Amino acid sequence: MTAARTPAPRATPPAASPADGPRPGLRERKKIKTREAIRAATYALVEEQGYDATTIDRIAERAEVSPSTVFRYFPTKEDIVLTDGYDARIAEEIRRRPAVEPWHDTVRHALRRAARLGVEEDPRTTRLRTRLMVQVPAVRSRMTRSMSGTGRALCRAIGERTGHDPDGLEVRVHAMALVGALVETSLYWAEHGHRDDFTVLLDRALDVLEHGLPGENR
Repeated sequence: MTAARTPAPRATPPAASPADGPRPGLRERKKIKTREAIRAATYALVEEQGYDATTIDRIAERAEVSPSTVFRYFPTKEDIVLTDGYDARIAEEIRRRPAVEPWHDTVRHALRRAARLGVEEDPRTTRLRTRLMVQVPAVRSRMTRSMSGTGRALCRAIGERTGHDPDGLEVRVHAMALVGALVETSLYWAEHGHRDDFTVLLDRALDVLEHGLPGENR
């Protein structure tokens, strides 16, 4: 996959507002800046020369850091592509919803909001990431392994919100079903050229989890 050279896309969602919590210290801000530089360099190089030709050495050179620094922040090249910061945002959205709200409404709101932010705030990066998930076996394989981390974060949020044991079987199954819905919706979206509205597709996926297959006898 190649493309003409273009300015590097934003690598992460916008910084949190003061209402979201205290401002990170200087050391943490430097870490965030380095992480963003590595991710921006990776996406720019992938757009210019394709995924396979984008080596860690070239990423480090473009980001103006050492290769060892790249590995310190991201164990593999695939992690650079897949790390997006939205796991924590989904969990936080779940925690913010009213306790009396029906659980399915809470989940739908949290997932749709996180998805909408990703697509609307950084559409080029989001589309490139999902294309790589479809086209590059190594990215897809790493994504599958990383799903457990997303699932654990959701388990904790679900446990806090519902009072269930976050390590209970039912909570774990439910959390991974939600993760699977997100992943499959992302893959479907990319496989079909990103033509559809992602949040509409996500609503369809959540409808299946809530109600079963369309036309299914119940």
